[in-house]
Order: sequence, then structure tokens, then C-alpha cells
Amino acid sequence: MSARTTHRRFAVAGLASAALLLAACTGNTPEEVEGDDTGNDTGSTAQPAAGSSNDETGETVTIGFSAPAADHGWMAAITTAAQDEAEKYDDIDLRVAEGTNDVNLQISQVETFINDGVDAIVILPFDGAALTGVALEAMAAGIPVINVDREFSDPNAARVTVLGDNYGMGVSAGQYMCERLGDQPDAVIAEVAGIDNLPLTQDRSQGFADALSECGLEVSNRVAAEFTVQSGEAVTANLLQAAPQIDAIWNHDDDQGVGVMQAIENAGRDEFFVVGGAGSANVMRDIQAGEGLVEATVVYPSTQAADGIRLARLLAQGKAMSDLVEVEVPRLVQLFAPVVTADNVDQYIDSAFES
Repeated sequence: MSARTTHRRFAVAGLASAALLLAACTGNTPEEVEGDDTGNDTGSTAQPAAGSSNDETGETVTIGFSAPAADHGWMAAITTAAQDEAEKYDDIDLRVAEGTNDVNLQISQVETFINDGVDAIVILPFDGAALTGVALEAMAAGIPVINVDREFSDPNAARVTVLGDNYGMGVSAGQYMCERLGDQPDAVIAEVAGIDNLPLTQDRSQGFADALSECGLEVSNRVAAEFTVQSGEAVTANLLQAAPQIDAIWNHDDDQGVGVMQAIENAGRDEFFVVGGAGSANVMRDIQAGEGLVEATVVYPSTQAADGIRLARLLAQGKAMSDLVEVEVPRLVQLFAPVVTADNVDQYIDSAFES
């Protein structure tokens, strides 16, 4: 685990608080003052705090948006939420590039945004390292780039980075399993990871291992899928064949979890419980029903690009986040990774995405 990742985990409370400010960063309006401290009606309007009029229509800004193909529920929700957010503002002209998993095509999309002179670019790169160069070109051209979810390899390639907490997801899942199995030192823990060469998968696995170690547990069996239903089913079938006894499974992604659960059903296994990842609506419904193997899921917000749209608008219009004293938009916003169980599922299910 890198020092940067470790720092992120311990800074998560403060960064999560910053993320919560996004919900209010465009929502403040001047308050009517009804009277002074003598009880007299002054009939005046209070001066707004710096940046508090962010919801007022300003100069129209053009924002380019690019993301991978919507080939599973979470990614589809990312793009839909970004478009829905832009539609709330009369002063946003959103240009959405076709979703693609072709790195070269995504690079060309960003080059088109640069040539068109857009005011800001929001991008969830298929591969952060591969898109770093063209993002640096955009920044050099004076176009602020908002990097979502998968980080560029150079921090200078983005004015703002909006992240989920991948390391924190692993920690949350591991802590839940410690609560359930911490008194069973021989418990067999299995892990169905996502795409292994992505830093986000590595961070999730590292956080999971670190949290389990705190209660003397460790991952006994691990396989990696590709965030798809088909891959989830295939690798889980292999996992179940290799491990005749399992006490708990953490699956990194609820979309691939559809396949994971199909493999479990096919194998007729039910001696363990399952913790999901990302927070899909179908998994939350299973948690509500309380009749299956899934006990919990760890939320990985599908609102990150929508937050990126808001931040792009503020940057392009020269505004700041109204609930901060700081007069500039922050460089990094990291969202929290709560565990959803039967006790709190009602708080999260309305904002969940469909797998």
C-alpha cells in the first residue's frame, strides 16, 4: 500500500465532509432579514456569503463529458447522473461523447473537446494512465479537467479529482467481516475482486486485507473477475470448486455479483454469507428481504461524475464552493464508503443504481 493510499484512508472523514458540501455548493440564496436586534423591521436583504449565489443562472458554459461504455449498471448510472445534473442548469451546454472502452477513441474525444474550445472537461477515463497525456494537453490549453473515479498518473493532469474511496471500501467490508467472524480465527474468507491491473482493485484488496488483519483474519481464497456478470460467474465457479468450505465472500462489484450469485446457486452452496460492493438496487432489495446469502454491500457512489459536472460549472464560471471559506474549488473530493445492511438499507436504496 502506498503512502498516498494510506494518507487517503486516514483523511477520509474530512474529505467525506467536503464531498457532502457538493450537495449544497449551488444551493444557497440570500436570506430575508426580518428585523434587527431591537425588533425593528429593516426590510433589507442580507449580504450573501462569498459564492452563495451559485444557483443563479450565469454565463453559459460548455462542458465536455467522456466516460467508458455503459456496459454494466454502475457505469450506466454514472453517465445518466451526469446528464441529469447538467439538465438542472440553464447555463450548462453539455456535450457527451459516446461511451467507449477504446483508449485511443477516448483520447480522440478529448482532443475534439480541446479543439472545440470547451470551457471544462469531465472525464472518467477507461485507463487513467493512458488518458493522462491528453488531459495534460487540455490543462495546458487552459481548459480545467475534472478527473472522475480512475486517477490520472500525473496530478497536474486535472484541476479537480473526484474519487470514491476504494481503499475505504475494502476496509469497510473487512471491518464488517471482523464484526461477524472475529471470534473465529480459522474462518475461511474468500474474495472476488475486479480487474486486477486497475489501481482501484488493488486498493480495495489492500484495504480488505488490512482490516481483516486487525482481527486476526486473512483472505484464504481470492479470484479476480472483470466487473461483468459473465466473468463473475466464471471465476466464482472456479473459486467454489477450489474451496469446499467458506465462511464469507466479499465481492468487489454488485454488477459482477449477479454472476457471482448465479455461480453460488448453480453450486448449491449456502454455508457462507456474502458482502457486495458498489451498492446496487437489486442487492439492496435482497438485503431488505433478508432471505438470501447477501447480508451487506459497501457503497461506491455512482454520483461522482454528477459531482464533477457541478464542479466543472463552478470552475468555468469562476465560482467556489459556497459552504467553504476557501475561495477556490478544492483539488480533491473523496466520497465515503458506508456499509449498507438491513438496519440502514432504507436510507440508501432510493439512490442506488440498477445492475
